[in-house]
Amino acid sequence: MTSSPAAPAATDHDSAVREVFREVSRAWAAGDATAFTAWYAPDASVVLPGYHLAGEEQIRSAMAGAFAGPLHGTRRVHDIERIRLVTPDVALVHTSSATVQDGQYAPAAEEREAVTWVLARHAGRWLIEAYHSSPAGAV
Repeated sequence: MTSSPAAPAATDHDSAVREVFREVSRAWAAGDATAFTAWYAPDASVVLPGYHLAGEEQIRSAMAGAFAGPLHGTRRVHDIERIRLVTPDVALVHTSSATVQDGQYAPAAEEREAVTWVLARHAGRWLIEAYHSSPAGAV
């Protein structure tokens, strides 16, 4: 087996991008909107059915309300399907994601969402620039 100089860099990017998803999920489970939005770029956008949140403050405010209300006690799972580096500092990520209710072990298939994420490095740190979610069965 041979190795190439590019292989470790790709692995480093992959690991760092995956860390964003671990930390966002950890903050969600804690119901911590500030820690959650710390992984979003200042001008990030979130698009999901019926909602468009523009900027870190709108995202933080919406999540604080949701964590205090309907998302209280839930956790978020993201099964990463693909990470593609568009440039060395921009990654396009596709996930199958779902919100898991308190007491629920795993989400049902119909609760899954197809999510596209754009992440970019800011001063060496990967942040979420854009999030777009759609029901998994939608075409």
